[in-house]
Amino acid sequence: MTHPSQLYELLIDHANSDATVTEFTLGLVWSACKAQSLGLAMSPGIPTRTLSWPGTLVGKPLRELVNWVAEWEPYKATVGMAAINCSLNRFELPAGITLLSAADKGNLAVFEHFLPRLKDKKVIVIGRYPGIEIYSIELNLTILERQPQADDLPDPAAEFLIPEADWVFITASSITNKTFPRLAELAKNATTVLMGPTVPWIPHWHEFGIDYLAGVEVVDANKLYQTASEGGGVRIFENGARYRIVELSPTNCMTWLKTRIAEDYTEKSQLTSAMEHWYSSGKRTRFPEFNQLHDVTTRLSRMDTSYKQLWDIHHGALA
Repeated sequence: MTHPSQLYELLIDHANSDATVTEFTLGLVWSACKAQSLGLAMSPGIPTRTLSWPGTLVGKPLRELVNWVAEWEPYKATVGMAAINCSLNRFELPAGITLLSAADKGNLAVFEHFLPRLKDKKVIVIGRYPGIEIYSIELNLTILERQPQADDLPDPAAEFLIPEADWVFITASSITNKTFPRLAELAKNATTVLMGPTVPWIPHWHEFGIDYLAGVEVVDANKLYQTASEGGGVRIFENGARYRIVELSPTNCMTWLKTRIAEDYTEKSQLTSAMEHWYSSGKRTRFPEFNQLHDVTTRLSRMDTSYKQLWDIHHGALA
């Protein structure tokens, strides 16, 4: 299994893009980045008046901003996460189950989907989702939260409770705040669901022990951006976003990887041909799309390795 700390390298490799930011909002609940597509990340929720970059993000290449996801400053990391999702959302999403938007469900639609499988199981949810307490009556449910409410338990309880859990739902905002690596390690023996609008769609999650992704697909970028800008929380599920659940079985992951490998191989071939033409025509300056060619070559190498791991697992199971 890939060490969880390597996730940030993977995200940056997959999200590098020369597309420039056309709009960016640090919303009350969601931050949103617009370029050739739209990406969300949960805002830190910590008031501040001392950010150094307001007025400078629009016009920057995503390539510059995606690196911010590795920063420890929460707002800077949020900008990086939103930029990553903006870049990744230009690709077709993997096949999965789409949950229809519902004004009275929002994030709870994910728990409704899994509910029949959670009976008589120890269920840990990382992060408080509005209304989730309704399941406390019928489930053995524990909520871990950085800012505990009611019967929530604080972060340190993860060390004691997650290793004994049957199911663990991990909020994708844990990627931004850097708690994901430890949470993934603690949950290695549980069935894990990585969920939330912050989920980045990369085909490597099986390497980190994640069994299901519950991320969002953007169905109306303009409406979604407006809702996030105006302070929307669960209202995004009525205005341009809906959940998609993807089971990360070896077969599904190999299919996803094959699709992405084919797309990137085509891009690499086109860029290689363009570079050869560039230099054969006598130009002595560096090929303008060199960084893009380097990025796609790196992604292909990582995806080839990931595919081989799945191939070995799948065929070992059939032997």
